[in-house]
Amino acid sequence: MLIYRIDHVAQVTPDLDGQVALLEGLFGFRPVRSWDSPDEGTRGVRLEVPGSWGQAWEVLAPTGEGSPLQAWLDDHGGRAGLHHVGAEVPDLDAVRADLETRGVKTTAGARGTWLEASLSPPEHGPGVLFRMRGPGALGMCGDEDAVPAPPGAGGGSSLGIVGLDHVCQAFPDRDELARWYADLAGFVPVWRTPLEEHPDMADLVMNIPGSAICWEIIMPRGEDSFIERFWERNGAAAHHVTFEVADWDRALAACGEHDTPTFGENEGSTDGAAWRDAFIHPKHTGGVLVQLFWEERPGVWVRSDKIPAPQA
Repeated sequence: MLIYRIDHVAQVTPDLDGQVALLEGLFGFRPVRSWDSPDEGTRGVRLEVPGSWGQAWEVLAPTGEGSPLQAWLDDHGGRAGLHHVGAEVPDLDAVRADLETRGVKTTAGARGTWLEASLSPPEHGPGVLFRMRGPGALGMCGDEDAVPAPPGAGGGSSLGIVGLDHVCQAFPDRDELARWYADLAGFVPVWRTPLEEHPDMADLVMNIPGSAICWEIIMPRGEDSFIERFWERNGAAAHHVTFEVADWDRALAACGEHDTPTFGENEGSTDGAAWRDAFIHPKHTGGVLVQLFWEERPGVWVRSDKIPAPQA
């Protein structure tokens, strides 16, 4: 199979309007489409991520007790969180056949226009859910359900996001998962930390052909690694999503204006060019651990310098 473009990242929330308002205000995302699909038990809004070359953010909410999204929320204690990564593939039937030969269970959408599957090795349990559609698809909803989203209220300062940089997944062995993704979907390893660089973790970054964003794998090292604790709770799930900001002081000022604290701040320089990064706890983002970074010159940020575990 081939994934040739990442289309969106989607989160589930019980409060669609409140989450969209947060993404408009703090994050500076712009709603472009909304839908209400009773047959699928889903309402949603698609938002444009500034600078992301077509990658978007989708917010999903259940409609009715029989909604699969309501079951998802119930399974997660009612907490909002990251639901899936939307991807485009050349041939949906070929993808289904390939995944079946690998023992990967798939679920078809209500109209047969998309396919869901956890693309991690099945022997390790569920990983990040991918929702795959054919070329030219517009998000998760049927095109006939989508309407232009009304303009938001706007106002106030935003983080000044200029791009969705990567999705990060936790896994016990970075090389094992990297080989799997390379063979399964053509992901290309491009960067890794030396094994001894950090006492509790090591990571590996892969390019997704045709996409502007990357896929990061972090694995635990040493005793009492925060990644090991995350793995025990969540398995091979997405750990965080990372955005680049244009101005670090502006981003922190926006967090202050929106009463949104950051944690795990780091700063440094590479070849004389400065960089900064920090995290926003999932309870302030609608259930997704968010990393922000700024770099004075492209390519100088040390992506994996320190990734702290959020406090409960």
